[in-house]
Amino acid sequence: MKISDVVACVRGDVSARKPVTAGPAEPLSAVARRMREHNVGAVVVVENEKPVGIITDRDLALALGAQGVALQEPVKSVMTVPVRTIPEGAGVFAATQCMRDVGVRRLAVVDNDGRLVAIVSLDDLLRLLGSELHNLAEGVKREAGVK
Repeated sequence: MKISDVVACVRGDVSARKPVTAGPAEPLSAVARRMREHNVGAVVVVENEKPVGIITDRDLALALGAQGVALQEPVKSVMTVPVRTIPEGAGVFAATQCMRDVGVRRLAVVDNDGRLVAIVSLDDLLRLLGSELHNLAEGVKREAGVK
């Protein structure tokens, strides 16, 4: 299964739920409001539709609380770079391997031109794999005649 299919399967219509983005010069306060409005824990930072960084709710909390960064500071001052990306045609195995290898919970999904098309999270993959395991278990139960 391709990553773009995972996002569609877990979240519904991909085109209806574009990833939440911000520009590198936007203030942290705007990004925090956007996270709240869209109920997300990460915002992809883009320039010319291409991901250049990512900022998570944890990044914000540490910057504002522990490091004393001002709300007016630009996103680029605290965003994580480089943002980890995966092609939209990549499979689930490639995504889980990448997440494991680089220690991230989210991957920006990009098209052939490197433009952001989605974001896939560890939670998305766990939900999908949980559903698949349930389907397998139901098939085994039916095969074995268990009710």
